[in-house]
Amino acid sequence: MVTRLGVLLIAAGLVFAQAPDRVDAVARDQVSMKLALDRDVRGNGIQVTVKDGVATLEGRVNNAKARDKATKLAKKVKNVKNVVNHLKLPDEK
Repeated sequence: MVTRLGVLLIAAGLVFAQAPDRVDAVARDQVSMKLALDRDVRGNGIQVTVKDGVATLEGRVNNAKARDKATKLAKKVKNVKNVVNHLKLPDEK
């Protein structure tokens, strides 16, 4: 017979097993929001992925200042350990 405590422990285990993906998803959303709201970056066209705390930025920005600031903003987000910046300037292929 399964007890209520047993069911709760199993459910808790399932939640904790999914926790890293949830943490990455929250970090991704927070980075995207920071980039979209920043007037220098205007990150609506930036694709953000986060895996194991590493945020990857892809897309285009208008200038080098925006590219550098995007990295700085992403690094400030909780649970982002590192940032890989693949952002390109208008004249780059």
